[in-house]
This record gives sequence, C-alpha cells and structure tokens, in this order.
Amino acid sequence: MVTIDDVRRLASTLPRAYEVLVRDRVKFRVGQIVFLAFSRDETVMGFGFPKEEREGLVAAEPHKFLMPVPSDERYNWVQVRLAELDEAEMRELVLDAWRMCVPKRVAREFLEAR
Repeated sequence: MVTIDDVRRLASTLPRAYEVLVRDRVKFRVGQIVFLAFSRDETVMGFGFPKEEREGLVAAEPHKFLMPVPSDERYNWVQVRLAELDEAEMRELVLDAWRMCVPKRVAREFLEAR
C-alpha cells in the first residue's frame, strides 16, 4: 500500500516540482500546473493523465481508478485509490504526470541521470 509520504518522497526529487497546501489539500505543481493532488483524507490521489485514455483506464480497473469530479473532467486528470497501488505503479503514474508538465529536455535529463 502506498501513502502520501511515499509519493512525497518521489515528487520532491522531481525538477521544478514543489508542494503546496490549498484548502487543506496537498498538491504538487510545476509552475502553476497541478500534476498531483490528494483528497483531504489522503486516500485518493488525482494525477495528470490524457483525457482520451482515462475511460479505458477506469473501465479496466474500476476498483483502483476513478473518473475525476465533473468540474475536473475538462482537464487531463484521473484519480486513484492509494491503497490499491504498489510502489512501482505509483512511481510510473507520478513520473508520467510530471512529464506532462515539464519541457521534454528537463524530463529526459532527469530520467537519464537516474
């Protein structure tokens, strides 16, 4: 099971990413773009994800993934229950969401250095 602290450990190492608290919710941004956001109880994580692919993702694993709230459906966004994730899946989701927000060069340099 993944916790917000596991996500925080990874997200805090990503270039240009920073943590903010907005209305009692932890969010991670690159510039003004939010790429991760947590529910107030920290059990659900919203993350950047291509709109065209999210219905397939949610349909494939509805116990794990959730559609965004209606007001967020216009964004590249989907949600996941943290208790259903393992460490490897969390890393992939966080890195993919972050890569959607940073210049390709920044992502490439970071990933090559690992």
